[in-house]
Amino acid sequence: MGLQQAAYDRVFGECGDVLRCVLGNPFRAVTLHPSWLTSTVLALAGQMYENRDFAPMPILADALQDAGCGNDNILSHLRSDGPHVKGCWVLDGVLGKS
Repeated sequence: MGLQQAAYDRVFGECGDVLRCVLGNPFRAVTLHPSWLTSTVLALAGQMYENRDFAPMPILADALQDAGCGNDNILSHLRSDGPHVKGCWVLDGVLGKS
């Protein structure tokens, strides 16, 4: 494989990763239960959204789990290596953004 093809594959792979962060899985609808949206969950999500610092995503997963969330799609996304971006489907869902 040539260097040009390798670069092309890398760029399009990264674009796909960003799209998955923003859109999630369109074939698996996810509902965030209101009881999961504790003050801790909302504060963490709001800070990450405003600061564009997504390092605390695993902490948000723990907070959601502590609040009763057992949804593997949500928890595994938050614990993944990302990339995570502003517009993330989980953060937008927690913060009520569309």
